[in-house]
Amino acid sequence: MFKHILVPIDGSVMAEAALPAAAFLAQKLAARVTLMHVIEKNAPTEVHGQRHLQHPEDAESYLRELAARSFPAEVPVDIHVHSTEVDDVAASIVAHADELKHDLVIMCSHGKGAAVHLFLGSIAQSVIALDSRPVLITHPTPDGSLPRFSCRHVLVPLDEDPEHAHALPVSKAIARACGATLHLLMVIPDLATLSGDIAVASKMLPGTTSRLLELSREDAEHYFEGLENELRQEGFQSSAHVLRGDPATVIVEAAERTEIDLVVVGTHGKTGMDALWSGSVAHRICSQSRVPLLLLRVGKG
Repeated sequence: MFKHILVPIDGSVMAEAALPAAAFLAQKLAARVTLMHVIEKNAPTEVHGQRHLQHPEDAESYLRELAARSFPAEVPVDIHVHSTEVDDVAASIVAHADELKHDLVIMCSHGKGAAVHLFLGSIAQSVIALDSRPVLITHPTPDGSLPRFSCRHVLVPLDEDPEHAHALPVSKAIARACGATLHLLMVIPDLATLSGDIAVASKMLPGTTSRLLELSREDAEHYFEGLENELRQEGFQSSAHVLRGDPATVIVEAAERTEIDLVVVGTHGKTGMDALWSGSVAHRICSQSRVPLLLLRVGKG
């Protein structure tokens, strides 16, 4: 399980929204934390309406103060300031992997809005696109206060892609450490929410497509029945549901309706236009939901 958590901080209150999750998980997982700031080339004087950290000395002082007030004494916290100016913050964060040897990155997504987010992505999503290490994305609260973080209910969306099932072992480890309930969810599209080549085919063969989707639902329910039994035999509290509709929309609505604390999904690491054209479910969840999202890189991207 995760033993070293990296938290990149740009100096804004928004970025500090990642700290409650880092403090909570560091305690539960007995992990250490590194707070990191990257000096940007030609950085603006303000970021999100606040003073931007442009000098290494200011950044080091800020991170030390942040470590003292944001983490309990039993959590070991290091600080790291990358003082050489860089153009690409996400690439710099990834480049520090061998040096810092972290195994989880926790970042705040600054919430530019769904439309812009889908086209441009965010630094957090760029990090997962560039590296294989998991990234936990949190969101600031509307009033600017630090969001509360707990881990009582973990949602694990699965689908017919076997690579996405890699999210389950990590979810189980987190649930065991935190005493959380696991909620499994599979969303089978209906005719109205199909996309890509299958949507085109469905217009020519709507009856056949409907039957195939119904068979997929039956297979998913059978699969979940066995999986839920296994989880309970392992001592987990769990639930499993198969729903119909647009996968990203249904997942977001389910997470908010059932007061989920963390969503864990596998992703092929697509961002920006690649994610838009491929219909990346993970990217759309990140853009539409304010529930903390743990992205696990699967496959070759």
